[in-house]
Amino acid sequence: MYQNDIKRWLDFMFSLVGIIVLSPVFLMVAILIRIKLGAPILFKQQRPGKGEKIFTLYKFRTMTDKKDNQGNLLPDEERLTKFGKFLRSTSLDELPELFNILKGDMSLVGPRPLLPEYLPLYNEAQKHRHDVRPGLTGLAQINGRNEVTWEERFEEDLKYIEKITFWGDLKILFITLKKVFLREGISQNNHATMQKFEGNDKNE
Repeated sequence: MYQNDIKRWLDFMFSLVGIIVLSPVFLMVAILIRIKLGAPILFKQQRPGKGEKIFTLYKFRTMTDKKDNQGNLLPDEERLTKFGKFLRSTSLDELPELFNILKGDMSLVGPRPLLPEYLPLYNEAQKHRHDVRPGLTGLAQINGRNEVTWEERFEEDLKYIEKITFWGDLKILFITLKKVFLREGISQNNHATMQKFEGNDKNE
């Protein structure tokens, strides 16, 4: 009952309240991004959601558009500024995802939405991470975030969808706040976040 009915209602209410209460923060961050990084303020990217349905994910922009002599964008690590790192470490860049939650693309808690290019690389078990709406945070985010391996991350995702409860979600949200405050597990060494997932065979 919680997973099928109550969870979506709570997602809608909390995201709506969050957008209203945090509107001054939204405005302040938007202005700073415009000054420090320029336009656009928002970063938009296609991600697969529940049932692998593609939606547009919203985040605050954290990187510049610096390019090499051939006009190609430089690697993420070179385009991520000190200000961008601050936005990521405090998770302020994730705030626009509240609109994704309000729309029903995402949930407050669930497996994080990854790139569409990963879809063919999942094994049969890992595909089940798309049985539920992706989340702003999840079990993998409180158990290592970007410092764990892809296999460990997927294991946490599957563990979450096996038993979704109100108290479990509440616990994940509270631990997430603690992790954000301590700025733990933000990225892997030598990566803006973590290395790309290249398939199970290549990572074993």
